Amino acid sequence: MKIWQAANGEIRRLLEGHVYDVNCCRFFPSGLVVLSGGMDAQLKIWSAEDASCVVTFKGHKGGILDTAIVDRGRNVISSSRDGTARIWDCGKSASLGVVADCGSPVNGIALGVADNTVNLGSPENAPSEREIGTEGKILLLAREDKKLQGVGLQSRQPVFLFVGSDAFNCCTFLSSIYLLAGTQDGNIYQLDVRNTKAPVQIIHRSGAPVLCLLPYRDGFIASQGDGTCFIIQQDLDHVIDLTEADCDPVYKVATWEKQIYTCCRDGMVRRYQLSDL
Repeated sequence: MKIWQAANGEIRRLLEGHVYDVNCCRFFPSGLVVLSGGMDAQLKIWSAEDASCVVTFKGHKGGILDTAIVDRGRNVISSSRDGTARIWDCGKSASLGVVADCGSPVNGIALGVADNTVNLGSPENAPSEREIGTEGKILLLAREDKKLQGVGLQSRQPVFLFVGSDAFNCCTFLSSIYLLAGTQDGNIYQLDVRNTKAPVQIIHRSGAPVLCLLPYRDGFIASQGDGTCFIIQQDLDHVIDLTEADCDPVYKVATWEKQIYTCCRDGMVRRYQLSDL
């Protein structure tokens, strides 16, 4: 992994230690620490200041596909090809257990605060005192077996299970009520967490896999496997296309204020500067 100076593209740090592909990485809220997951089934925590790997979590039996950070980061969550999502204690470098065991790869996860009308269930066993900030939160799991699942993070109990048209690749919260999930066949489902029987709407722009979904302003950004990346505003009839990736999949999108970064299979990280939408 590389940490870049965003202003000029200078490489500031090189984080080396994973074997095989690094599938996902993110900063902790402090901005000084990085969390990454790889095909080596290892979850690692790094110092962005000196590029050292300070913690390695082992326990998954397949490559790690996505991560989430609970609040300020005393606990983190990972999802894997082995069909599980796990929660970890950063301070003690230890597992706090399996949040969900799906029997199918979990391609993406998202963590959100649930609307207080949603029943998150009660834990069968008293949570560890090492679990910090898990109460009232719901974990979304985008599963390879065409299912989108919601699980109470503290309770480990299922909240909902929605069956889509194809494998789910990614998911995100728009609010404590609305969530989005994208499938391999190009559908973006908007669901209401209070009633997931039928989607609020389905957005379909092309049959290419939806690879990344990210809330942005009062709408969201989506990227797909045909190189398209677009911003949809809340009223959904206003779409801004980010051009340039020429048919190569855009794997991931990140935002910072008015800047949007995309990473593409062609090896390029692109930065877009938005004027007022």
